[in-house]
Amino acid sequence: MTEQPRPDVLPEVASWLRRRSWAAADYPVERLLAAKRAAGSAGTVSVVLPALDEEPTVGDIVATLRSELMERHPLVDELVVVDSGSVDRTAETARSAGARVVHRDDILPRLPAAPGKGEVLWRSLLATSGAIVCFVDADLREFDPAFVTGIVGPLLSDPALQLVKAMYDRPLETEGAVVPAGGGRVTELVARPLINLHWPQLSGFVQPLGGEYAARRTLLERLPFPTGYGVELGLLVDALEEVGLDALAQVDVGVRHHRHQDGQALGRMAATIYRTALERLDRTHRLKAGEDLVHPLLTQFSRDPGTRGFTAHTHEVTALERPPMRTVPEYAGR
Repeated sequence: MTEQPRPDVLPEVASWLRRRSWAAADYPVERLLAAKRAAGSAGTVSVVLPALDEEPTVGDIVATLRSELMERHPLVDELVVVDSGSVDRTAETARSAGARVVHRDDILPRLPAAPGKGEVLWRSLLATSGAIVCFVDADLREFDPAFVTGIVGPLLSDPALQLVKAMYDRPLETEGAVVPAGGGRVTELVARPLINLHWPQLSGFVQPLGGEYAARRTLLERLPFPTGYGVELGLLVDALEEVGLDALAQVDVGVRHHRHQDGQALGRMAATIYRTALERLDRTHRLKAGEDLVHPLLTQFSRDPGTRGFTAHTHEVTALERPPMRTVPEYAGR
C-alpha cells in the first residue's frame, strides 16, 4: 500500500517554529546578565519549585541554582520552594540547600487550599516578587541550569515575548530500562490530540505539558489557574487567547530526567487535562466540534539526529464513519 503524502504543518505554525524556537546555547549567561541590567526592575527573576515529597531531588536542584545562577552569576533574584504538604524532609532539604521555603497553606491563609499543582503555582505569585516568574518541577534529576537560563533568556532579550516553555527529549526510565522517546505519555495520548484538534496554533509546542516555563508576572496575574494537573494546558491555551501566538516561544534545553507516574496516576492526570480542555471549549462556545473549530491534523515531534533540533511530522486525523451495514443496499439485498 502506497503511503499517502502527509499534510504540511499550518503555515502560521511553521513560521512560528522558525522564529520562536531556540536552543539554550543561544542564551549564554553573560548575555543574559547584560540584558538583565538593561531591563532594570523588569528583569528581576523569581524561580519557583512546587514540591510534594521530593526529598531525593529538590536539594540538588536548589543547590545548583543557588551556586550557578545566584552566587556565581547573579541572574536569579529569589529562589522559592512552595511545599504543598510533604511528609518527608522536602522542606528541610530545600532550606538547607539555600531556598526560601514557604508552605502552601501559609500563603493566602483565609482561603482553604485546594489539592493540586496548579493551586501551588497560583499561590506562589503571592510569595514572589520577580517581574519574570520561572517554574521548575522539583523531581528533576541530573538538573542543568540551562533549564532556567534557556527559558528566562528570551524574556530578558525580547520585551515582546510573554511566555516561554522548555522543550526536551523525555526518555522513559523504569526498572533499569530506558526508552529514548517513551516519556510524555499523557502529552502524546491526550494533550497533543486535544491541542491539534482545537487549538492548532499551539501544535508547534514540543512539550505543551512540560513543567518548566517562564512568563512575565503581568501575564500570569491575568490568567486563571486550574488547580490540578490541567494547569499547564490551561495556562498555554489562555495565554494564546490573551496575548497571541507570537508572544509565546520555546527553547530546547536537552534531556529531562524525572520520576515517572504509574498508569493509574497517568489516568487521573489525563482526565484532569481533558476536563480542563472541555472547560475552555465551553467557555469560548467551541464545544461543538464543527468543521470551523476542529483542525483534523496531528503534529508530532522527534529529535533529528542530523540537526540540533526537533523535526515535525504531521498526520491526518480521520473521522470517517460508515453507516450501519443494514442501511447498505448490497447488504440488505443479500
